[in-house]
Amino acid sequence: MAVNPSPATSTPLHLLHPIDLASYGPVIPVLVLDRVEDALPLARALYAGGVQVLEVTLRTPVALAAIAQIARQLPEVVVGAGTVLSAGDARRAREAGARFAVSPGYSRELGQACRALGLPLLPGVATASEIMAAFADGFQFFKLFPAEVLGGLALLKAWASPFRHVSFCPTGGITEATAPQYLALPNVRCVGGSWLAPAQSVHAGDWARITQLAREAQALRAAR
Repeated sequence: MAVNPSPATSTPLHLLHPIDLASYGPVIPVLVLDRVEDALPLARALYAGGVQVLEVTLRTPVALAAIAQIARQLPEVVVGAGTVLSAGDARRAREAGARFAVSPGYSRELGQACRALGLPLLPGVATASEIMAAFADGFQFFKLFPAEVLGGLALLKAWASPFRHVSFCPTGGITEATAPQYLALPNVRCVGGSWLAPAQSVHAGDWARITQLAREAQALRAAR
């Protein structure tokens, strides 16, 4: 597949900082894989559409094998592990080749474990207290999760003033239609979304459809 990677691919992976993830594009696909054989063609389809950062959630038995396959065979893609809940999850994800971790919430134990592993962490937050705790531990870029359930746009607007030194990647319930509203907020760097890889398209092997969805998602950068 012909791909026109952006200049962001020149960022050395060993220097990756969590906020660097936003420089690759406005949307980080959140992937739930049931079959390891879908991992590589899905990653290639997304990459062909310009998407260079992928989050493979640790919600299925094949997740770590999928991460390993993508990391080994498509190194142009920055693949990370989502739904990282513990130090053990972080270690296994790092061993599989994950370049970053994403958690649905935050704990100091997880933050310290990821630092020790050299694994950049995008910690999830749902409350002001979680933001304060993670900020005190040195984090400044957060995943707001589950964004829509928590109040989404209204909550991010309310947090803009008291938490002016942090920024967010809202995830959870965001769609192609609502993503531009989130991306227009000054404290939002990117969004996470599952709409780039519909389950029916993955199961059917409709990679052309996924590439088109990826292109449309990347175009949201220009609309910001």
